[in-house]
Amino acid sequence: MKANPAIRYRGEVVYIYAFDVAYDTARKPIRELLGQPVAQFVVDASKRSPRQLFFYKPQMVRLPPMERIGPLGAVRVERVIKLLPVGAISITVRVPFAVNHVEELVAFHDLQFSNGSLHDEVRRLAQDVVAELHGHLIRPQPQLLEEEAYTVFCIAAPVLNAENEPMNAEQWFQAHRRQIAALLTQEEKMERLSKQEAEESTARYLSYYDNDLVVLDWDAALLVDEPADFDETLYIMELANLQLAELEAYDRLLDDALERSYRDLGERPLRSRRDTLRELRDIRIDMARFNDELSNITKFFGDWHLARIYEKISSRFHLGDWHRSIDGKLRTLDELYQLLKHDQNNRTMFWLEVTIIVLFVIDLVILVLGLK
Repeated sequence: MKANPAIRYRGEVVYIYAFDVAYDTARKPIRELLGQPVAQFVVDASKRSPRQLFFYKPQMVRLPPMERIGPLGAVRVERVIKLLPVGAISITVRVPFAVNHVEELVAFHDLQFSNGSLHDEVRRLAQDVVAELHGHLIRPQPQLLEEEAYTVFCIAAPVLNAENEPMNAEQWFQAHRRQIAALLTQEEKMERLSKQEAEESTARYLSYYDNDLVVLDWDAALLVDEPADFDETLYIMELANLQLAELEAYDRLLDDALERSYRDLGERPLRSRRDTLRELRDIRIDMARFNDELSNITKFFGDWHLARIYEKISSRFHLGDWHRSIDGKLRTLDELYQLLKHDQNNRTMFWLEVTIIVLFVIDLVILVLGLK
């Protein structure tokens, strides 16, 4: 884009897509993907994070930029793929912008290029990644599932007032709260939003310095910061989005396991008890591994700014509710497992007692025949 001093807001829209592609991935290094070298993702330290950073650092691939025609003209699109050990991939797409009004950014929701939609391009890219990684995937999904998507509107600090002078980020937020709410909710006519909806959709916001701000909603977020500091906040959002996608995937897995267990016990009680018991045991092991790995990639220490952002977005995504739902289903599976295990033990003891009685009878018969 050509530089224009009259432009008030510059930055980029970052589209985050999380795909659950397999049960797990093989623990062997990947050197190249889609013709590009695989590197390790690194988050730079800042004043808002601990001196000793503790972040999970996945493997990543930075693809060559693409030229596209977007809502405001020609743009240079950047794409990054991250590979996660929980059988998932995360794709981020960055599209730059320069606008005079916040509401102009509404057009970047469900982004359409001159040759098609960004959504379709990303799905094709994800399919290409899965096809190339097929040898590394353990029990891959039979087909690519619906992605979990999140959009972040990143505005370069400092924000400007009507006279194009820098102003405090929180003051700017309060002055433009309705416009920001319309942007996050994809509402083209901001005057139609009620005050209650505008306040609710922008209720979760945080600021660290006078010139930075992050506003978190369910489907999108607004980030105001120095461009050099975008990445660390975006990565927190990316991990939360990935966690949501994986929790949804494992919730479906548990639903299917419970349904099969009830059906099999009702239809084929003798043979299926052993199979069901084995499946429930495997699922319990899988869930333990899943919880450990998912917690490891979203682990934070201390009460610092990035942890607060993660806490806010987790609340907006209802990750706690997802965890409680999965924990409840795990308890149901555990109770079913214990019930079947107890029933199996009872059957084993019954047949042991029958065997002892039969042997005792045989001994009596032998004894009687011997006396005769």
